[in-house]
Amino acid sequence: MQNEEMYQLLIKMKEGDQQAFHTMYDATFQDVYRTVSFLVDHKQDREDVMNEIYMQMWTSLANYDTNRPFQFWLHGLVIRQVQRFRVKSWRRFRIFERIRAFSHDESYLDEHTALMDGTNQMISQSIRELTDKQRTVIIFRFYHDYTLEEIATLLDIPLGTVKSRYHAGLQALRKNIGNLPVERMEKINDY
Repeated sequence: MQNEEMYQLLIKMKEGDQQAFHTMYDATFQDVYRTVSFLVDHKQDREDVMNEIYMQMWTSLANYDTNRPFQFWLHGLVIRQVQRFRVKSWRRFRIFERIRAFSHDESYLDEHTALMDGTNQMISQSIRELTDKQRTVIIFRFYHDYTLEEIATLLDIPLGTVKSRYHAGLQALRKNIGNLPVERMEKINDY
């Protein structure tokens, strides 16, 4: 398709002409699909990305500057949609992994719950008696295995503050729980 012909289609598309969109789709589909095929592995995923690319083209055509090359703009849409797809895929993978890990932890918890129920209730009650700030640090440290540095980043507070809350929380737990060995307290994430 010649540039002048493509330019006329773009003008019609900007005015909402669906037939012009179909003509543009037919003219560009193979090039776009070839590019997407190199970037996305699975056929079904490619088709989803292709749909998103052409939906994005239709909805953002009003933003297109007709003084710029159309193919360059279209390839920009391709790259952005492929990147969005990858981000979505990564998030789905992470969610799946967390669910799987949680399911594993849950079955592990069930095995130990019967043996440690009394101790766990005591620890759980002691954690509830901590201040909100101490409890937050303790929960992130023991239930989610974050490092103190990660907790500082997560809470957007200085590392020294996290350490202070962590140690104060541990002292309060030791005081409340009494004779529970330290190593047992450090495994409160086991229940």
